[in-house]
Amino acid sequence: MASDAVANLADSLAKTQVDEGELSYKGQGLKLDNAQSVEKMVKEIEEFDGLRALRLEGNTIGVEAAQTIAKALETKSDLQCCHWSDMFTGRLRAEIPPALVSLGDALITAGARLKVLDLSDNAFGPDGVKGIEKLLKSAACHTLQELRLNNCGMGIGGGKILAAALTVCHKESSALGAPLQLKVFIAGRNRLENDGATALAHAFQLIGSLEEVHMPQNGINHQGVTALATAMEHNPQLRVLNLNDNTFTKRGAIAMAQALKHLRNVQVINFGDCLVRSEGASAIAETLKEGLPILKELNLSFGEITEEAALEVARSVQHKDQLKRLDLNGNSLGEEGCENLKEVMESMNMGDKLGSLSDDEGEPEEDEDEEEDEDDDDEDVEEEEEEEVEEEEEEEGEGEEEKSELNQFSTPPSAPRTPDVSSFLSFPSPDKLLRLGAKRSSLIQQQVDVLDVSKTAEAFLKISSVYKEDDAELKSAVLESIDAVLSKAFLTPSFQGLSFVSSLLVMLGLLKSEDKLKPVKVVPGHLQCLEHAVKQSYFPREHITVLNAFMARPNKSLEVCSSARDRLKSTLQKLTPES
Repeated sequence: MASDAVANLADSLAKTQVDEGELSYKGQGLKLDNAQSVEKMVKEIEEFDGLRALRLEGNTIGVEAAQTIAKALETKSDLQCCHWSDMFTGRLRAEIPPALVSLGDALITAGARLKVLDLSDNAFGPDGVKGIEKLLKSAACHTLQELRLNNCGMGIGGGKILAAALTVCHKESSALGAPLQLKVFIAGRNRLENDGATALAHAFQLIGSLEEVHMPQNGINHQGVTALATAMEHNPQLRVLNLNDNTFTKRGAIAMAQALKHLRNVQVINFGDCLVRSEGASAIAETLKEGLPILKELNLSFGEITEEAALEVARSVQHKDQLKRLDLNGNSLGEEGCENLKEVMESMNMGDKLGSLSDDEGEPEEDEDEEEDEDDDDEDVEEEEEEEVEEEEEEEGEGEEEKSELNQFSTPPSAPRTPDVSSFLSFPSPDKLLRLGAKRSSLIQQQVDVLDVSKTAEAFLKISSVYKEDDAELKSAVLESIDAVLSKAFLTPSFQGLSFVSSLLVMLGLLKSEDKLKPVKVVPGHLQCLEHAVKQSYFPREHITVLNAFMARPNKSLEVCSSARDRLKSTLQKLTPES
Protein backbone atom coordinates (compact mmCIF):
# COMPACT_ATOMS: atom_id res chain seq x y z
CA MET A 1 0.00 0.00 0.00
CA ALA A 2 2.74 2.41 0.98
CA SER A 3 4.69 1.68 -2.20
CA ASP A 4 1.58 2.31 -4.30
CA ALA A 5 1.06 5.67 -2.60
CA VAL A 6 4.66 6.64 -3.26
CA ALA A 7 4.35 5.62 -6.91
CA ASN A 8 1.16 7.63 -7.32
CA LEU A 9 2.77 10.66 -5.72
CA ALA A 10 5.83 10.37 -7.97
CA ASP A 11 3.61 10.11 -11.04
CA SER A 12 1.65 13.17 -9.99
CA LEU A 13 4.81 15.16 -9.38
CA ALA A 14 6.25 14.11 -12.74
CA LYS A 15 3.18 15.40 -14.50
CA THR A 16 2.76 18.73 -12.75
CA GLN A 17 6.26 19.33 -11.32
CA VAL A 18 5.22 21.14 -8.15
CA ASP A 19 8.27 23.03 -6.93
CA GLU A 20 8.15 25.70 -4.21
CA GLY A 21 4.89 27.27 -5.25
CA GLU A 22 5.19 26.30 -8.90
CA LEU A 23 2.60 24.40 -10.89
CA SER A 24 3.99 23.21 -14.21
CA TYR A 25 2.43 21.73 -17.33
CA LYS A 26 5.54 22.51 -19.34
CA GLY A 27 6.04 20.61 -22.58
CA GLN A 28 3.12 18.22 -22.14
CA GLY A 29 1.79 18.96 -25.63
CA LEU A 30 -1.78 19.35 -24.38
CA LYS A 31 -4.41 20.53 -26.86
CA LEU A 32 -6.76 22.58 -24.74
CA ASP A 33 -9.72 23.83 -26.75
CA ASN A 34 -12.63 24.23 -24.33
CA ALA A 35 -13.69 24.28 -20.69
CA GLN A 36 -13.97 20.52 -20.50
CA SER A 37 -10.39 20.00 -21.68
CA VAL A 38 -9.00 22.06 -18.77
CA GLU A 39 -11.22 20.74 -15.96
CA LYS A 40 -8.38 18.86 -14.27
CA MET A 41 -5.93 21.77 -14.68
CA VAL A 42 -8.43 24.26 -13.28
CA LYS A 43 -9.11 22.03 -10.28
CA GLU A 44 -5.36 21.77 -9.57
CA ILE A 45 -4.94 25.55 -9.89
CA GLU A 46 -7.88 26.23 -7.57
CA GLU A 47 -6.61 23.78 -4.95
CA PHE A 48 -3.02 25.04 -5.07
CA ASP A 49 -2.49 27.32 -2.08
CA GLY A 50 0.25 29.93 -2.45
CA LEU A 51 0.62 29.53 -6.21
CA ARG A 52 3.59 31.69 -7.22
CA ALA A 53 4.54 30.32 -10.66
CA LEU A 54 2.45 28.80 -13.43
CA ARG A 55 4.10 27.09 -16.41
CA LEU A 56 1.92 26.59 -19.47
CA GLU A 57 4.62 26.56 -22.16
CA GLY A 58 4.69 23.84 -24.79
CA ASN A 59 0.90 23.36 -24.94
CA THR A 60 -1.74 24.87 -27.20
CA ILE A 61 -4.58 26.83 -25.60
CA GLY A 62 -7.78 28.02 -27.27
CA VAL A 63 -9.93 31.01 -26.31
CA GLU A 64 -12.52 29.11 -24.25
CA ALA A 65 -9.81 27.12 -22.46
CA ALA A 66 -7.90 30.33 -21.67
CA GLN A 67 -11.04 31.97 -20.30
CA THR A 68 -11.68 28.98 -18.04
CA ILE A 69 -8.09 28.96 -16.76
CA ALA A 70 -8.35 32.72 -16.23
CA LYS A 71 -11.40 32.26 -13.99
CA ALA A 72 -9.35 29.98 -11.75
CA LEU A 73 -6.53 32.56 -11.57
CA GLU A 74 -8.78 35.36 -10.31
CA THR A 75 -8.11 34.38 -6.69
CA LYS A 76 -4.37 33.73 -7.03
CA SER A 77 -2.96 36.92 -5.56
CA ASP A 78 0.42 35.29 -4.80
CA LEU A 79 1.18 34.59 -8.47
CA GLN A 80 4.50 36.15 -9.50
CA CYS A 81 5.83 34.19 -12.49
CA CYS A 82 3.90 33.45 -15.69
CA HIS A 83 5.93 31.17 -17.96
CA TRP A 84 3.59 31.21 -20.94
CA SER A 85 5.86 30.84 -23.97
CA ASP A 86 4.91 28.68 -26.96
CA MET A 87 1.32 28.08 -25.89
CA PHE A 88 -0.61 28.95 -29.04
CA THR A 89 0.87 26.54 -31.59
CA GLY A 90 -1.61 25.84 -34.38
CA ARG A 91 -4.01 28.58 -33.25
CA LEU A 92 -5.37 31.25 -35.56
CA ARG A 93 -3.77 34.61 -34.88
CA ALA A 94 -7.24 36.03 -34.16
CA GLU A 95 -7.62 33.58 -31.24
CA ILE A 96 -4.55 34.78 -29.38
CA PRO A 97 -5.46 38.38 -28.34
CA PRO A 98 -8.77 37.43 -26.60
CA ALA A 99 -7.02 34.56 -24.83
CA LEU A 100 -4.30 36.93 -23.58
CA VAL A 101 -6.86 39.55 -22.53
CA SER A 102 -8.71 36.96 -20.42
CA LEU A 103 -5.55 35.80 -18.67
CA GLY A 104 -4.34 39.36 -18.13
CA ASP A 105 -7.65 40.52 -16.71
CA ALA A 106 -7.57 37.60 -14.27
CA LEU A 107 -4.15 38.64 -12.98
CA ILE A 108 -5.37 42.21 -12.49
CA THR A 109 -8.53 41.00 -10.68
CA ALA A 110 -6.46 38.75 -8.43
CA GLY A 111 -4.24 41.64 -7.41
CA ALA A 112 -1.18 39.67 -8.47
CA ARG A 113 2.24 41.33 -8.44
CA LEU A 114 4.25 39.82 -11.26
CA LYS A 115 8.01 39.45 -11.36
CA VAL A 116 8.34 37.37 -14.56
CA LEU A 117 6.20 37.44 -17.71
CA ASP A 118 7.39 35.17 -20.52
CA LEU A 119 5.33 35.07 -23.73
CA SER A 120 8.14 34.16 -26.12
CA ASP A 121 7.62 32.05 -29.26
CA ASN A 122 3.94 32.86 -29.59
CA ALA A 123 4.09 34.73 -32.94
CA PHE A 124 1.11 36.90 -32.02
CA GLY A 125 2.12 40.04 -33.93
CA PRO A 126 1.04 43.61 -33.03
CA ASP A 127 -2.47 42.41 -32.10
CA GLY A 128 -0.97 40.12 -29.47
CA VAL A 129 0.82 43.09 -27.91
CA LYS A 130 -2.56 44.84 -27.73
CA GLY A 131 -3.78 41.73 -25.89
CA ILE A 132 -1.30 42.32 -23.05
CA GLU A 133 -1.33 46.13 -23.20
CA LYS A 134 -3.85 46.51 -20.34
CA LEU A 135 -1.91 44.04 -18.17
CA LEU A 136 1.40 45.82 -18.76
CA LYS A 137 -0.10 49.17 -17.79
CA SER A 138 -1.72 47.78 -14.65
CA ALA A 139 -0.50 47.52 -11.06
CA ALA A 140 0.06 43.81 -11.66
CA CYS A 141 3.18 44.75 -13.63
CA HIS A 142 4.45 47.55 -11.39
CA THR A 143 6.73 44.92 -9.82
CA LEU A 144 7.80 43.28 -13.10
CA GLN A 145 11.49 42.36 -13.26
CA GLU A 146 11.69 40.17 -16.38
CA LEU A 147 9.79 40.62 -19.63
CA ARG A 148 10.46 37.98 -22.26
CA LEU A 149 8.91 38.44 -25.70
CA ASN A 150 11.36 36.64 -27.97
CA ASN A 151 10.17 35.64 -31.46
CA CYS A 152 6.68 37.12 -31.23
CA GLY A 153 6.56 38.94 -34.58
CA MET A 154 5.64 42.24 -32.90
CA GLY A 155 6.83 44.40 -35.77
CA ILE A 156 7.16 48.17 -35.58
CA GLY A 157 3.56 48.66 -34.47
CA GLY A 158 3.84 46.13 -31.66
CA GLY A 159 7.12 47.67 -30.53
CA LYS A 160 5.49 51.08 -30.25
CA ILE A 161 2.50 49.71 -28.30
CA LEU A 162 4.85 47.87 -25.96
CA ALA A 163 6.99 50.96 -25.40
CA ALA A 164 3.94 53.09 -24.61
CA ALA A 165 2.62 50.49 -22.15
CA LEU A 166 5.95 50.25 -20.32
CA THR A 167 6.12 54.04 -20.14
CA VAL A 168 2.67 54.21 -18.54
CA CYS A 169 3.61 51.40 -16.15
CA HIS A 170 6.72 53.27 -15.03
CA LYS A 171 4.97 56.63 -14.63
CA GLU A 172 2.03 55.21 -12.67
CA SER A 173 4.22 53.05 -10.44
CA SER A 174 6.52 56.02 -9.82
CA ALA A 175 3.54 58.13 -8.78
CA LEU A 176 2.82 55.50 -6.11
CA GLY A 177 6.38 55.74 -4.81
CA ALA A 178 7.62 52.39 -6.15
CA PRO A 179 8.80 52.83 -9.76
CA LEU A 180 8.99 49.90 -12.15
CA GLN A 181 12.38 48.19 -11.77
CA LEU A 182 12.52 46.10 -14.96
CA LYS A 183 15.82 44.19 -15.04
CA VAL A 184 15.61 41.79 -18.00
CA PHE A 185 14.16 42.62 -21.43
CA ILE A 186 14.23 40.01 -24.19
CA ALA A 187 12.72 40.68 -27.63
CA GLY A 188 14.80 39.00 -30.34
CA ARG A 189 13.42 38.18 -33.80
CA ASN A 190 10.57 40.67 -33.72
CA ARG A 191 11.23 42.88 -36.78
CA LEU A 192 11.17 45.99 -34.63
CA GLU A 193 13.35 47.92 -37.08
CA ASN A 194 14.39 51.51 -36.35
CA ASP A 195 11.02 52.91 -35.31
CA GLY A 196 10.16 50.08 -32.95
CA ALA A 197 13.64 50.09 -31.42
CA THR A 198 13.61 53.88 -31.02
CA ALA A 199 10.23 53.80 -29.25
CA LEU A 200 11.52 51.16 -26.85
CA ALA A 201 14.74 53.11 -26.33
CA HIS A 202 12.72 56.05 -25.01
CA ALA A 203 11.00 53.72 -22.54
CA PHE A 204 14.34 52.16 -21.49
CA GLN A 205 15.82 55.59 -20.87
CA LEU A 206 12.92 56.41 -18.56
CA ILE A 207 13.04 53.06 -16.71
CA GLY A 208 16.79 53.14 -16.02
CA SER A 209 17.00 49.81 -14.14
CA LEU A 210 17.84 47.36 -16.94
CA GLU A 211 20.52 44.74 -16.33
CA GLU A 212 20.03 42.58 -19.44
CA VAL A 213 18.85 43.64 -22.91
CA HIS A 214 18.54 41.05 -25.68
CA MET A 215 17.28 42.36 -29.06
CA PRO A 216 18.99 40.26 -31.77
CA GLN A 217 17.69 39.91 -35.34
CA ASN A 218 15.38 42.91 -35.44
CA GLY A 219 16.43 44.72 -38.63
CA ILE A 220 17.70 47.68 -36.63
CA ASN A 221 20.01 50.08 -38.50
CA HIS A 222 22.28 52.81 -37.16
CA GLN A 223 19.43 55.21 -36.33
CA GLY A 224 17.80 52.68 -34.03
CA VAL A 225 21.15 51.54 -32.64
CA THR A 226 22.03 55.16 -31.79
CA ALA A 227 18.73 55.59 -29.94
CA LEU A 228 19.38 52.40 -27.98
CA ALA A 229 22.91 53.58 -27.19
CA THR A 230 21.55 56.76 -25.63
CA ALA A 231 19.07 54.70 -23.60
CA MET A 232 21.76 52.33 -22.32
CA GLU A 233 23.70 55.27 -20.85
CA HIS A 234 20.78 55.77 -18.46
CA ASN A 235 20.85 52.15 -17.25
CA PRO A 236 23.99 52.06 -15.08
CA GLN A 237 23.43 48.50 -13.84
CA LEU A 238 23.48 47.02 -17.37
CA ARG A 239 25.39 43.70 -17.39
CA VAL A 240 24.42 42.05 -20.70
CA LEU A 241 23.82 43.73 -24.07
CA ASN A 242 22.95 41.46 -26.99
CA LEU A 243 22.16 43.16 -30.30
CA ASN A 244 23.44 40.35 -32.52
CA ASP A 245 22.51 40.38 -36.22
CA ASN A 246 21.39 43.98 -36.56
CA THR A 247 23.15 46.53 -38.80
CA PHE A 248 25.26 49.02 -36.84
CA THR A 249 27.66 50.21 -39.54
CA LYS A 250 30.37 52.54 -38.24
CA ARG A 251 27.90 55.24 -37.15
CA GLY A 252 25.90 52.95 -34.90
CA ALA A 253 29.06 51.30 -33.57
CA ILE A 254 30.65 54.66 -32.71
CA ALA A 255 27.48 55.79 -30.92
CA MET A 256 27.39 52.55 -28.95
CA ALA A 257 31.08 52.84 -28.08
CA GLN A 258 30.42 56.31 -26.64
CA ALA A 259 27.54 54.99 -24.55
CA LEU A 260 29.62 52.12 -23.17
CA LYS A 261 32.10 54.63 -21.73
CA HIS A 262 29.46 55.49 -19.13
CA LEU A 263 28.81 51.89 -18.05
CA ARG A 264 30.95 50.09 -15.47
CA ASN A 265 29.00 46.88 -14.88
CA VAL A 266 28.80 45.42 -18.38
CA GLN A 267 30.00 41.81 -18.51
CA VAL A 268 28.72 40.51 -21.87
CA ILE A 269 28.60 42.37 -25.20
CA ASN A 270 27.29 40.61 -28.30
CA PHE A 271 27.60 42.75 -31.41
CA GLY A 272 28.27 39.76 -33.67
CA ASP A 273 27.03 39.91 -37.27
CA CYS A 274 26.32 43.63 -36.79
CA LEU A 275 28.60 45.08 -39.48
CA VAL A 276 30.43 47.31 -36.98
CA ARG A 277 33.28 47.67 -39.50
CA SER A 278 36.83 48.72 -38.75
CA GLU A 279 36.11 52.27 -37.66
CA GLY A 280 33.39 51.09 -35.31
CA ALA A 281 35.66 48.38 -33.89
CA SER A 282 38.39 50.97 -33.29
CA ALA A 283 35.91 53.14 -31.36
CA ILE A 284 34.90 50.16 -29.24
CA ALA A 285 38.60 49.39 -28.62
CA GLU A 286 39.13 52.95 -27.41
CA THR A 287 36.30 52.50 -24.91
CA LEU A 288 37.75 49.18 -23.76
CA LYS A 289 41.08 50.75 -22.89
CA GLU A 290 39.62 52.91 -20.14
CA GLY A 291 36.22 51.41 -19.38
CA LEU A 292 34.25 48.17 -19.00
CA PRO A 293 36.47 46.90 -16.15
CA ILE A 294 34.63 43.61 -15.52
CA LEU A 295 33.96 42.59 -19.13
CA LYS A 296 33.79 38.80 -19.56
CA GLU A 297 32.68 38.28 -23.17
CA LEU A 298 33.00 40.41 -26.31
CA ASN A 299 31.59 39.25 -29.65
CA LEU A 300 32.52 41.33 -32.70
CA SER A 301 32.33 38.47 -35.21
CA PHE A 302 31.28 38.89 -38.85
CA GLY A 303 31.61 42.67 -38.79
CA GLU A 304 33.86 43.37 -41.81
CA ILE A 305 36.69 44.32 -39.43
CA THR A 306 40.19 44.41 -40.93
CA GLU A 307 43.48 43.39 -39.33
CA GLU A 308 44.55 46.75 -37.91
CA ALA A 309 41.25 47.35 -36.11
CA ALA A 310 41.12 43.75 -34.86
CA LEU A 311 44.57 44.15 -33.34
CA GLU A 312 43.41 47.36 -31.63
CA VAL A 313 40.54 45.43 -30.07
CA ALA A 314 42.88 42.65 -28.94
CA ARG A 315 45.32 45.05 -27.28
CA SER A 316 42.47 46.91 -25.58
CA VAL A 317 41.45 43.84 -23.53
CA GLN A 318 44.94 43.33 -22.08
CA HIS A 319 43.96 44.33 -18.56
CA LYS A 320 40.51 42.76 -18.51
CA ASP A 321 41.18 40.24 -15.76
CA GLN A 322 37.73 38.68 -15.97
CA LEU A 323 37.68 38.24 -19.76
CA LYS A 324 36.74 34.71 -20.78
CA ARG A 325 36.13 35.06 -24.52
CA LEU A 326 36.93 37.42 -27.39
CA ASP A 327 35.19 36.49 -30.67
CA LEU A 328 36.56 38.08 -33.86
CA ASN A 329 35.70 35.23 -36.20
CA GLY A 330 34.32 35.86 -39.69
CA ASN A 331 36.01 39.22 -40.21
CA SER A 332 38.44 40.35 -42.93
CA LEU A 333 41.86 39.70 -41.42
CA GLY A 334 43.47 37.43 -43.98
CA GLU A 335 45.74 34.51 -43.14
CA GLU A 336 48.60 36.70 -41.95
CA GLY A 337 46.23 38.91 -39.97
CA CYS A 338 44.80 35.88 -38.15
CA GLU A 339 48.32 34.78 -37.19
CA ASN A 340 49.21 38.29 -36.00
CA LEU A 341 46.05 38.42 -33.90
CA LYS A 342 46.85 35.08 -32.28
CA GLU A 343 50.40 36.27 -31.54
CA VAL A 344 49.17 39.45 -29.88
CA MET A 345 46.74 37.52 -27.68
CA GLU A 346 49.40 34.96 -26.75
CA SER A 347 51.91 37.71 -25.94
CA MET A 348 49.42 38.96 -23.33
CA ASN A 349 48.92 35.40 -21.99
CA MET A 350 45.36 35.49 -23.32
CA GLY A 351 45.65 33.11 -26.25
CA ASP A 352 43.05 30.79 -24.74
CA LYS A 353 40.51 33.65 -24.61
CA LEU A 354 40.47 34.13 -28.38
CA GLY A 355 37.72 32.28 -30.20
CA SER A 356 38.09 30.38 -33.46
CA LEU A 357 39.07 32.30 -36.60
CA SER A 358 38.09 29.49 -38.98
CA ASP A 359 35.49 31.54 -40.84
CA ASP A 360 37.71 34.52 -41.59
CA GLU A 361 36.68 36.19 -44.86
CA GLY A 362 40.23 37.01 -45.94
CA GLU A 363 41.75 40.40 -46.66
CA PRO A 364 39.35 42.76 -48.44
CA GLU A 365 40.02 43.79 -52.01
CA GLU A 366 40.62 47.50 -52.63
CA ASP A 367 37.25 47.88 -54.32
CA GLU A 368 35.57 46.41 -51.23
CA ASP A 369 37.07 49.19 -49.10
CA GLU A 370 35.72 51.71 -51.58
CA GLU A 371 32.30 50.07 -51.42
CA GLU A 372 32.34 50.35 -47.62
CA ASP A 373 33.01 54.09 -47.84
CA GLU A 374 30.27 54.43 -50.44
CA ASP A 375 27.82 52.55 -48.20
CA ASP A 376 28.50 54.94 -45.35
CA ASP A 377 28.05 57.90 -47.70
CA ASP A 378 24.77 56.35 -48.86
CA GLU A 379 23.57 56.31 -45.25
CA ASP A 380 24.13 60.06 -45.02
CA VAL A 381 22.30 60.66 -48.30
CA GLU A 382 19.38 58.43 -47.27
CA GLU A 383 19.03 60.25 -43.96
CA GLU A 384 19.05 63.64 -45.68
CA GLU A 385 16.46 62.45 -48.19
CA GLU A 386 14.23 61.09 -45.40
CA GLU A 387 14.45 64.40 -43.54
CA GLU A 388 13.57 66.32 -46.72
CA VAL A 389 10.59 64.04 -47.38
CA GLU A 390 9.32 64.54 -43.83
CA GLU A 391 9.67 68.33 -44.14
CA GLU A 392 7.80 68.30 -47.46
CA GLU A 393 5.03 66.16 -45.99
CA GLU A 394 4.68 68.51 -43.03
CA GLU A 395 4.39 71.52 -45.37
CA GLU A 396 1.84 69.79 -47.57
CA GLY A 397 -0.14 68.70 -44.52
CA GLU A 398 -0.66 72.24 -43.25
CA GLY A 399 -3.23 73.09 -45.88
CA GLU A 400 -4.89 69.70 -46.20
CA GLU A 401 -6.45 69.05 -42.80
CA GLU A 402 -9.77 68.08 -44.36
CA LYS A 403 -8.38 65.07 -46.21
CA SER A 404 -10.03 61.73 -45.49
CA GLU A 405 -8.58 59.51 -42.80
CA LEU A 406 -7.51 57.03 -45.45
CA ASN A 407 -5.46 59.64 -47.31
CA GLN A 408 -4.04 61.10 -44.13
CA PHE A 409 -2.62 57.83 -42.93
CA SER A 410 -1.86 55.95 -46.13
CA THR A 411 1.82 56.97 -46.02
CA PRO A 412 2.61 58.23 -42.52
CA PRO A 413 5.91 60.10 -42.11
CA SER A 414 7.10 57.52 -39.56
CA ALA A 415 6.62 54.59 -41.95
CA PRO A 416 9.92 52.81 -42.67
CA ARG A 417 11.38 53.55 -46.04
CA THR A 418 10.92 50.62 -48.41
CA PRO A 419 14.34 49.23 -49.33
CA ASP A 420 15.26 48.75 -52.97
CA VAL A 421 16.38 45.44 -54.43
CA SER A 422 20.01 46.51 -54.73
CA SER A 423 20.07 47.29 -51.00
CA PHE A 424 18.77 43.81 -50.21
CA LEU A 425 21.23 42.08 -52.55
CA SER A 426 24.14 44.11 -51.16
CA PHE A 427 23.34 43.46 -47.49
CA PRO A 428 20.56 40.86 -47.33
CA SER A 429 18.33 40.59 -44.27
CA PRO A 430 14.92 38.98 -43.68
CA ASP A 431 13.33 42.37 -43.03
CA LYS A 432 14.59 43.92 -46.25
CA LEU A 433 13.27 40.99 -48.29
CA LEU A 434 9.82 41.06 -46.69
CA ARG A 435 9.57 44.83 -47.01
CA LEU A 436 10.04 44.56 -50.78
CA GLY A 437 6.38 43.51 -50.78
CA ALA A 438 4.29 41.10 -52.81
CA LYS A 439 6.15 41.88 -56.06
CA ARG A 440 9.56 41.08 -54.54
CA SER A 441 10.22 38.03 -56.73
CA SER A 442 9.63 39.90 -60.00
CA LEU A 443 11.63 42.90 -58.76
CA ILE A 444 14.58 40.68 -57.87
CA GLN A 445 14.25 38.77 -61.14
CA GLN A 446 14.50 42.05 -63.08
CA GLN A 447 17.53 43.17 -61.06
CA VAL A 448 19.66 40.04 -61.57
CA ASP A 449 21.59 39.81 -64.83
CA VAL A 450 21.12 36.11 -65.63
CA LEU A 451 23.55 36.30 -68.56
CA ASP A 452 26.31 36.66 -65.96
CA VAL A 453 26.52 33.25 -64.28
CA SER A 454 28.66 34.52 -61.40
CA LYS A 455 26.17 37.26 -60.56
CA THR A 456 23.33 34.76 -60.79
CA ALA A 457 25.08 32.37 -58.42
CA GLU A 458 25.89 35.22 -56.05
CA ALA A 459 22.25 36.38 -56.10
CA PHE A 460 21.10 32.83 -55.31
CA LEU A 461 23.40 32.71 -52.28
CA LYS A 462 22.43 36.19 -51.08
CA ILE A 463 18.71 35.40 -51.24
CA SER A 464 19.05 31.95 -49.67
CA SER A 465 21.24 33.28 -46.84
CA VAL A 466 18.16 34.74 -45.10
CA TYR A 467 16.11 31.52 -45.36
CA LYS A 468 14.53 30.32 -42.10
CA GLU A 469 12.76 26.96 -42.03
CA ASP A 470 10.59 27.95 -39.04
CA ASP A 471 9.36 31.26 -40.46
CA ALA A 472 6.58 30.48 -42.95
CA GLU A 473 6.29 34.00 -44.39
CA LEU A 474 10.03 34.39 -44.87
CA LYS A 475 10.43 30.85 -46.22
CA SER A 476 7.79 31.49 -48.89
CA ALA A 477 9.36 34.85 -49.85
CA VAL A 478 12.82 33.32 -50.24
CA LEU A 479 11.70 30.31 -52.28
CA GLU A 480 9.50 32.43 -54.58
CA SER A 481 12.46 34.74 -55.23
CA ILE A 482 14.82 31.81 -55.85
CA ASP A 483 12.36 30.27 -58.31
CA ALA A 484 11.89 33.59 -60.14
CA VAL A 485 15.63 34.08 -60.67
CA LEU A 486 16.58 30.50 -61.54
CA SER A 487 13.59 29.77 -63.77
CA LYS A 488 14.39 32.89 -65.81
CA ALA A 489 18.04 31.89 -65.96
CA PHE A 490 17.59 28.29 -67.06
CA LEU A 491 14.85 29.21 -69.53
CA THR A 492 17.11 31.79 -71.19
CA PRO A 493 18.64 30.03 -74.26
CA SER A 494 22.05 31.69 -73.90
CA PHE A 495 22.37 30.95 -70.17
CA GLN A 496 25.42 28.80 -69.40
CA GLY A 497 23.90 26.38 -66.91
CA LEU A 498 27.01 24.31 -66.27
CA SER A 499 29.08 27.44 -65.67
CA PHE A 500 26.46 28.57 -63.18
CA VAL A 501 26.74 25.28 -61.29
CA SER A 502 30.55 25.58 -61.33
CA SER A 503 30.38 29.13 -59.93
CA LEU A 504 27.99 27.94 -57.24
CA LEU A 505 30.32 25.10 -56.27
CA VAL A 506 33.25 27.52 -56.03
CA MET A 507 31.31 29.94 -53.85
CA LEU A 508 30.23 27.09 -51.58
CA GLY A 509 33.87 26.03 -51.20
CA LEU A 510 33.37 22.71 -53.00
CA LEU A 511 35.51 23.52 -56.02
CA LYS A 512 38.75 25.45 -56.38
CA SER A 513 38.70 28.43 -58.71
CA GLU A 514 41.26 29.83 -61.09
CA ASP A 515 39.40 33.14 -60.95
CA LYS A 516 39.02 35.48 -57.98
CA LEU A 517 35.72 34.02 -56.84
CA LYS A 518 35.76 33.75 -53.04
CA PRO A 519 33.86 31.11 -51.05
CA VAL A 520 31.11 32.40 -48.79
CA LYS A 521 30.38 31.37 -45.24
CA VAL A 522 27.98 28.49 -45.86
CA VAL A 523 24.74 28.61 -43.85
CA PRO A 524 21.94 26.02 -43.80
CA GLY A 525 19.73 28.25 -45.96
CA HIS A 526 22.13 27.90 -48.91
CA LEU A 527 21.78 24.13 -48.93
CA GLN A 528 18.08 24.09 -48.07
CA CYS A 529 17.27 26.40 -50.98
CA LEU A 530 19.49 24.42 -53.31
CA GLU A 531 17.60 21.28 -52.30
CA HIS A 532 14.37 23.07 -53.19
CA ALA A 533 15.72 24.28 -56.54
CA VAL A 534 16.96 20.91 -57.79
CA LYS A 535 13.45 19.49 -57.31
CA GLN A 536 11.89 22.10 -59.60
CA SER A 537 11.12 21.42 -63.27
CA TYR A 538 13.32 24.31 -64.44
CA PHE A 539 16.51 22.73 -63.02
CA PRO A 540 18.24 20.56 -65.69
CA ARG A 541 18.62 16.90 -64.70
CA GLU A 542 22.17 16.72 -66.11
CA HIS A 543 23.35 19.40 -63.66
CA ILE A 544 21.99 17.38 -60.74
CA THR A 545 24.50 14.65 -61.58
CA VAL A 546 27.34 17.17 -61.30
CA LEU A 547 26.08 18.51 -57.99
CA ASN A 548 25.67 14.99 -56.65
CA ALA A 549 29.27 14.11 -57.49
CA PHE A 550 30.66 17.11 -55.59
CA MET A 551 28.30 16.79 -52.64
CA ALA A 552 29.38 13.17 -52.19
CA ARG A 553 32.92 14.33 -51.38
CA PRO A 554 33.81 15.17 -47.77
CA ASN A 555 34.20 18.92 -47.27
CA LYS A 556 34.90 20.92 -44.12
CA SER A 557 32.98 23.98 -45.31
CA LEU A 558 29.70 22.06 -45.01
CA GLU A 559 30.29 20.50 -41.59
CA VAL A 560 28.55 23.35 -39.79
CA CYS A 561 25.40 22.58 -41.82
CA SER A 562 25.48 18.81 -41.47
CA SER A 563 21.71 18.34 -41.26
CA ALA A 564 20.96 20.49 -44.34
CA ARG A 565 23.93 18.88 -46.15
CA ASP A 566 22.64 15.36 -45.51
CA ARG A 567 19.15 16.26 -46.71
CA LEU A 568 20.54 17.79 -49.90
CA LYS A 569 22.76 14.76 -50.53
CA SER A 570 19.80 12.42 -50.07
CA THR A 571 17.65 14.46 -52.47
CA LEU A 572 20.40 14.61 -55.11
CA GLN A 573 20.96 10.86 -54.91
CA LYS A 574 17.25 10.23 -55.44
CA LEU A 575 17.12 12.59 -58.43
CA THR A 576 20.36 11.45 -60.09
CA PRO A 577 19.57 9.29 -63.14
CA GLU A 578 20.93 5.76 -62.90
CA SER A 579 23.72 5.10 -65.36
